[in-house]
Amino acid sequence: MTPLHGPDGLIYAFLMDRKGGARALGWDEVGQWDASQGLLWLHLDYSHEATRGWLSDGSGLPPLAVESLLMEDTRPRAAPLGAGLLLALRGVNLNPEADPEDMVSIRLYVTADLIVSTRKRRLLSVSDMVAEMYSGIGPVDSGDFLVSLADRLVTRMSDTVDEFEDRVADLEEQVLYSGNGELRQPLAQLRRQTIGLRRYLAPQREALARVVNEPLGWMSDHARMRMREVSDRLVRHIEDLDAVRERAAVTQEELMSRLSDQLNSRLYVLSLVAAIFLPLGFLTGLLGINVGGVPGAENPSAFMEFSLFLVVLVAVQIWIFRRKRWL
Repeated sequence: MTPLHGPDGLIYAFLMDRKGGARALGWDEVGQWDASQGLLWLHLDYSHEATRGWLSDGSGLPPLAVESLLMEDTRPRAAPLGAGLLLALRGVNLNPEADPEDMVSIRLYVTADLIVSTRKRRLLSVSDMVAEMYSGIGPVDSGDFLVSLADRLVTRMSDTVDEFEDRVADLEEQVLYSGNGELRQPLAQLRRQTIGLRRYLAPQREALARVVNEPLGWMSDHARMRMREVSDRLVRHIEDLDAVRERAAVTQEELMSRLSDQLNSRLYVLSLVAAIFLPLGFLTGLLGINVGGVPGAENPSAFMEFSLFLVVLVAVQIWIFRRKRWL
């Protein structure tokens, strides 16, 4: 195996002794690795030329595995390749100033003796595993590695899903007590985020289920059972996201209904005001025309009498409106 050249290609390299121990390797040691030494994990940045050159020319991996490890855009999936497994997973983007629904992908090619993974952006679930390996603790085999990675990916999702549930509960309460139109944007954003997360979590559930069912010789029954539990937790997260999305949709509908009621109420008041002043405007306009023969033009008390007539007319209108229960 040809070692990588340059500091930007290889991110991490660890050798696991299959007994629960792990140690970091340098580039030269990676080139001298043999399967008898233990399980090797290489974590690479696929966006660098050093990684592309090594995977294509020096890794000895199958061409289909190289293509999958270097693919720019991937959806979660699992596919057997000979004695190995091609796997693409995604984790919640918890990097600073990042949107959670902009999920970070990791691509893996896993065999009994070698694990090669690639990424472009940092994934905190991988950082958790690396911190543990730097302390000398590592998976005992490839199956244990996959379960540990999947478990950390799903665990990191829990806080995000809980945050979504808290946000939709808070928005429901605000809509119930205020009905402010400014709540439309946070509701729409929450729905967009849940839809974005579920877009990748649904195929990831299928990928984990396939890992459980594939007849992989290097994956023990205990690892399969643990992977099934991880898959079940992921299903619960998906169900929680569906519930959040539905609650947000119902809350948005309730908000729109309240805003529509408020608008209708205001239009109703304006309609009543217009109905009251329509005959008043007609009468005052009729008597205000600048032509001869207007009644009361020569009578000094005509203005007061006309004003009193208008007051009586308004009172009669209000009585009629109340009788018809329009007021």
